[in-house]
Amino acid sequence: MTTVFNDTTDVDLRNWVHPGDGVVWGQACAEPTTLTRLLGAQANRIGPISCFLGVTVAEGFNPTETTSLASYCASGRNRGWVADGRLEIVDADYSCLPRMFGESIASDVVLLLLPPPQHGCYHLGLADEYLSAAIDGARVVIAEVSPHVPVIPGGRLLDADRIDVVVHTQLRPTELGQPDLQRNGADFLVARNVAALVDDGATIQTGLGALPAAVLAELRDRNDLGVHSGLITDSIADLIELGVVTNRAKGRDRDLTVTGLVMGTQRLFDFVDRNAAIALRSTTYTHDPAVLASLHRFTAINSALEVDLSGRINTEVAAGRYVGAHGGVGDFLRGAGQSPGGKPITALASTTRQGVSRVVGRLSGPATVSAEDAGVIVTEWGSADLRGLARSARREALIEIAHPEHREELRSLPMQDGHSAPEPRAHASNASQTIGLGQLRNSAAHYVERVAAGETFDVVRRGRLVARIVPP
Repeated sequence: MTTVFNDTTDVDLRNWVHPGDGVVWGQACAEPTTLTRLLGAQANRIGPISCFLGVTVAEGFNPTETTSLASYCASGRNRGWVADGRLEIVDADYSCLPRMFGESIASDVVLLLLPPPQHGCYHLGLADEYLSAAIDGARVVIAEVSPHVPVIPGGRLLDADRIDVVVHTQLRPTELGQPDLQRNGADFLVARNVAALVDDGATIQTGLGALPAAVLAELRDRNDLGVHSGLITDSIADLIELGVVTNRAKGRDRDLTVTGLVMGTQRLFDFVDRNAAIALRSTTYTHDPAVLASLHRFTAINSALEVDLSGRINTEVAAGRYVGAHGGVGDFLRGAGQSPGGKPITALASTTRQGVSRVVGRLSGPATVSAEDAGVIVTEWGSADLRGLARSARREALIEIAHPEHREELRSLPMQDGHSAPEPRAHASNASQTIGLGQLRNSAAHYVERVAAGETFDVVRRGRLVARIVPP
């Protein structure tokens, strides 16, 4: 029997959320912010609970002292909670998340943002992805139901009886503004180099942020692209409307743009509403290695924080702080590597805004992607296809796309068994990190801050250790 409320006045979550429960809800634009705000307000009365979050962009939820937080990422508001020590990161490929619910990640209660039912069933709104697995294992499902939530026809339907509590609201989904693209600077040049690798008829996957948006803006002259991605944004809608994305040559899901999550503005919500060419799918499908390998010329386009001279990729930690995500980058790169004609692409500017090289001898964070799974690395200076290259050739190819000011120092760095040694997986490494003398001279203030934060650096020149800088 479903309990129905027409507003939140009489909603006491203690009737369904119990001490010790794990609570999961939709991320980003799919967050039911009326419910999450209510959960935060009542959390102290409920007692200790754990919450699993995705990307958090809305201001609805505020954790209390009785709430523990976990997530796969430090995006949006999560970053501040990570910095404060309130949120723990779950290290896992995105494809592994569904089977973790009910096992290592508690999902006793699931909160959803849904459109009104049709013919006794609910569409999932703006997200399916890992929510399907959480719903299947949940004791209680509570839905915020609003007429302003889009109906996406090509996805899972929930029988009305599966919803334990319905709270009717007039909530408009949280919008995620699109990046202001500047046709200058390193990101534009990186995007142009990535776009040059995307063939007509390819099936593409992209992530979130300014660089992926810049890449998509450079694809407006392509033909018959397909989309199979963990998320879609306004930029994908632009390409569909221009006729660039047709999904005719995908190899499967012909004529369908497949995604797990819709993230964007009201314009995107209007575009996907009752659009039979958009299909929401669970993570077990969007990130499935066999599905990805079967896509025609699957081209995975993801960004990174740094890459070392063996090809290992860090997408998680910068300057000793956890700021990114493990996420689906490994899933998509491996899938593209197995796809006929596929291209596993990782893109990044060659330096930070402070001029620090992002092509490094040794990663300052975890190796999110192994050297074996790295494919094509792209910077504003070109691209390095590492597939099939011996270790020394990989090293030289990566140095050639580093910033010219850092190439001499990178060549001088020692090789360890043919590889630059990786940092152990950690959110902030205490091990010493190797940098070139030129890097230190060019970015002294940056490294002073990092040493003050507890990092240690070995400074080398022409392959010889000349100094070790340790915290005071």
